Amino acid sequence: MARLSHPPSGVGVRARGRVKMNQTQKLLVVDDDEAARGWLAAFAVRLGFEVAIAETGERALDLFEAFQPDLVTLDVQLPGIDGMTTLKALRRMNAHTAVIMLAGAGSTQTIVEAIRNGACDFLRKPFEFEELETAFDKALARTRLDREVEFLRNRRGFPGKYLSLGSNPKMLLVEDVIRHVADTDITVLIRGESGTGKELVARRLYQQSSRSSCPLIKVNCAALPAELLESELFGYEKGAFTGAQRRKLGKFEVANGGTIFLDEISEMHPSLQAKLLQVLQDGQFSRLGGERDIEVDTRVVAATNRDLEASVRAGAFREDLFYRLNVVTISIPPLRERSDEIGPLGEYFLETYSCEYGKECTRLSEELQTAMLIHDWPGNVRELENLIKRIVVLGTEQPALHELAARKSRQSVTSTASRPTELQRYLSGEAESVSLKRIAREATLVAEKHLIERVLERTRWNRKEAARILQISYKALLYKMKDAGLVDSA
Repeated sequence: MARLSHPPSGVGVRARGRVKMNQTQKLLVVDDDEAARGWLAAFAVRLGFEVAIAETGERALDLFEAFQPDLVTLDVQLPGIDGMTTLKALRRMNAHTAVIMLAGAGSTQTIVEAIRNGACDFLRKPFEFEELETAFDKALARTRLDREVEFLRNRRGFPGKYLSLGSNPKMLLVEDVIRHVADTDITVLIRGESGTGKELVARRLYQQSSRSSCPLIKVNCAALPAELLESELFGYEKGAFTGAQRRKLGKFEVANGGTIFLDEISEMHPSLQAKLLQVLQDGQFSRLGGERDIEVDTRVVAATNRDLEASVRAGAFREDLFYRLNVVTISIPPLRERSDEIGPLGEYFLETYSCEYGKECTRLSEELQTAMLIHDWPGNVRELENLIKRIVVLGTEQPALHELAARKSRQSVTSTASRPTELQRYLSGEAESVSLKRIAREATLVAEKHLIERVLERTRWNRKEAARILQISYKALLYKMKDAGLVDSA
């Protein structure tokens, strides 16, 4: 193996090589062997890293805080502070920086001790280019995931928290199923309309499982064509196809020991469904261009907003795969079926984004809350979240009120068009005349009934509270309820 030139000790170097990675990625090389330091530094520069090098553990600790590397290669045998002691110190300084331990020879006990102390990998010298590059890829993927999870946990209003807001019976059932199956290896299928929070349920399952210390990898099956999705999920070997310059780990391999979330599973091409079935059955797959099976221990959580049973009947989705995925199903109700959560969710998002954007947090007006209650929310929780985000950013509710009013108007036109109103009877020739007052009265009654029903549901049929929200007298509310045929079903 040819000896390559290396940068001076402790000096950062920007990549100018052929293979480019993220320019912000930094590597700290810690090795007392000058040749090894030079080779590792030059190799990393070619991959696109900014590199700093240290010949001792003491120098590594000095550089670590100032340089803030994304990745560290650390030799076990070092003068002064040895590699294992240095590893422990680095992990105390930043638990999310990936450390790959290197050694000319290593007993099983040494390897176990290194992993136990926080090393993400252990390589014996000498090693091949591909072996080291694969270790880099895996370590950086793990680091990105760790930092993402830490960010979400520390962020005000951690995603997933709002799943348990309120006491809607349907959502309490969702929480109950999550609690029972989270800490198992069972495959879970999450079903629900777009925007209901399927990914949040997947994250909650992951966070409450014993796999939470390992990666959670999300793959959107609808975002890539079948050929690219296969390489994304299962990886490929060098030379597997034109442009495959090096081995690439698939998401199943990166998620080994953790969880993979397959969103929009119904969009997966039938040719890939068979390969996914093999992973679910045997825990094995082969990379593109690979000659051997790879074993993984990865939990699968899938999600869909489609009718998978209909897809099975149409031949678009394998029946055997459906039954493998459908071991436990979590069905998330649409927001229109849990209107009691609209207000709490709105306040939650208001507080969250006011904090995030540095805005003053004020309460939502009663006018907006009423408009939100009578809206059907086709985009579900995601639509509500985006609406509140716009209110926070713009600093006013008026655009949101106009938007909801316009949508309600379109919905009213659509709903009235499906039944024979006086106007339609006149236009069809069934009536000789038409009363403008009667048409206006009909439309008013429909709108009033819809609004009163939503407010009553929100207040759990507390008529006095509903009258206050609607800004009418208690007697007027009772009269309108009688006129609309509204009776407490509780």
